[in-house]
Amino acid sequence: MRYLVTGGAGFLGSHLCASLLSDGHEVIALDNMYTGKRENIQNFLQNPNFEFIRHDVTFPIYLEVDAIFNLACPASPIHYQKYPVQTIKTSILGAVNMLGIAKRLKIPFLQASTSEVYGDPEISPQSEDYWGHVNPIGLRSCYDEGKRAAESLCFDYQRQYEVDIKVARIFNTYGPKMSFNDGRIVSNLIVQALQGQPLTIYGDGLQTRSFCYVDDLIVGLRKFMDKGGVSGPINLGNNNEITILEAAKVILNSTKSDSKFVFTSLPKDDPRQRRPDTSLAEKLLGWRSSVSFEEGIHETVFDFQKRMSLK
Repeated sequence: MRYLVTGGAGFLGSHLCASLLSDGHEVIALDNMYTGKRENIQNFLQNPNFEFIRHDVTFPIYLEVDAIFNLACPASPIHYQKYPVQTIKTSILGAVNMLGIAKRLKIPFLQASTSEVYGDPEISPQSEDYWGHVNPIGLRSCYDEGKRAAESLCFDYQRQYEVDIKVARIFNTYGPKMSFNDGRIVSNLIVQALQGQPLTIYGDGLQTRSFCYVDDLIVGLRKFMDKGGVSGPINLGNNNEITILEAAKVILNSTKSDSKFVFTSLPKDDPRQRRPDTSLAEKLLGWRSSVSFEEGIHETVFDFQKRMSLK
């Protein structure tokens, strides 16, 4: 198989490329390198089955592939709020351009959507039939509404053109290769702990998240792609819900840091709770996240220590 992975030099994209290459597939990685990093794909560049193209998905491109994973879009608030117009264009125009390839070639198309389509949810856990509670004009709307529009496009292409679409709603994912400065909870706390700085806790720290280790997530994406007759949307994430304070304590323990907590105001529209109902993924894909937060953090901290020592 020859796979196209947009956002292929990013955190999730590079892990997906590695998984596909390890099974002997050909991979074309597209990335405009806004948040992608060359170091994420450095080990693949000499692989004859790997091709990297620096390209912005908001512009058309013509390729011949067997399936598409559309992961292109900045996913951390720091990055998508800096360039909100480009973010929403990436989600919408990128989906249009990549769905166009899938339509022309009659191939499967997997859209990497997000738990952010649920906004600040009024129910927990969030199941796929929940329509969400989203501020359509807030600071996060460029990402939230961009992904919601991309989902709409997927199902319109399915209804109108019979494109084989798959919509994966990805919940908080972490692991090796995360950027140091992406503003996400796990990376922020690990970097602060390793540098002996106070750990920044937004709000009271009692807001919850459900953290999925990246290896589990990649298995879920690939199972979804390979599953015929299933379009979703399907939640992919870990359904073990913990508070930010609990997560911070696990990170302190793993880093052996004696850093203290410093509390600051909660960002606007930041969700108070986030937990996926993954029963559909278990039923249709035979998939569930299995790596514990403690185990995943141990691997992530080791990777951060190694990369920070090289800087």
